[in-house]
Amino acid sequence: MNKKYKFIISGGGTGGHIYPAVAIANELKLQYPNAEFLFVGAKDRMEMEKVPQSGYKIEGLWISGLQRSLSLKNLMFPFKLISSLWASKKIIKSFKPDAAIGTGGYASAPLLRVASNNGIPCLIQEQNSHAGITNKWLSNKAKSICVAYDGMEQFFPSVKIKLTGNPVRQDLLDISEKRKEALQFFKLNSNKKTVLILGGSLGARRINELIDSSIDFFSELEVQVIWQCGKYYFEMYKEKENNTMQVHAFLNRMDLAYAASDFIISRAGALSVSELCLVGKPVIFIPSPNVAEDHQTKNALAIANKNAALLIKENELEAKFKTEFLDLFSSEEKQQEFSKNIKELSKPNAAKEIVAEIERIMNINK
Repeated sequence: MNKKYKFIISGGGTGGHIYPAVAIANELKLQYPNAEFLFVGAKDRMEMEKVPQSGYKIEGLWISGLQRSLSLKNLMFPFKLISSLWASKKIIKSFKPDAAIGTGGYASAPLLRVASNNGIPCLIQEQNSHAGITNKWLSNKAKSICVAYDGMEQFFPSVKIKLTGNPVRQDLLDISEKRKEALQFFKLNSNKKTVLILGGSLGARRINELIDSSIDFFSELEVQVIWQCGKYYFEMYKEKENNTMQVHAFLNRMDLAYAASDFIISRAGALSVSELCLVGKPVIFIPSPNVAEDHQTKNALAIANKNAALLIKENELEAKFKTEFLDLFSSEEKQQEFSKNIKELSKPNAAKEIVAEIERIMNINK
């Protein structure tokens, strides 16, 4: 416990890779207050801004992914990879980490490959039910692979897999106690039901179109709506606000938004799914079809197949949404069943379990 450990952490490109990385670092910092941390990201990606905001140092690599279509950018990939491997060697040699942690994203590939080649114990954390290309590539070198879903043996060596769940914000624990505060915060009527619409920080075009066309539908049901339409769409939809319809570019207090809601309509990114399991409210997932390997649909299916949420595909919204929502809205029994089942899938101690795995591969005996 007296040793000052050094942890190097890499994950980025999207919030889905960055926030778990920060959550793991925060838990490590709790357990090892004297520890030193260094994040490694991809230059010009959002981690270069978000990680320092969380209080950690970060270095950037010149790296990006391969484009799915023929592109001039693909011609640069070999040079970027060689550059990033070389830079990673310099970073590892200078920082001398005791362990390396990767949460997916371009930068974690060269960094963890170099770390493992130098005998540094490596752990990777996979957020989705369909493994990303970087984590699949690193899996043979990693000593432990922490996952959020069952059945990940199809992607990784089974002996390395540890089912931990995804680390999520700790302010989402016990949100039921924040119900009164949440209703006041959003100025909601406690006698009416509230629907929370989530399309991500940028917004989801198809979900926004659905809600726009359903304003009268919600009004007839006397339902209050908190509509997070995303910053790209706020100017387009802000005029739709009325007595029961709130329109937000983004929500600063997600804990209160969850606490105020009775129903949630959401995309199915890995972290959103993990948060919604913890929140334990009836959910309708509308996964984005425009993501790698259609992993949002697979994430949502993993929940819907356990009778813990509804899944409606984008191309079925016109035919199914109003009927499915009305059926759920009208059945208290179904609401309670969904809430109970999705809550049972939550992993509130994910960060602690991941840190325990890091300690195991480092042979730390407390």
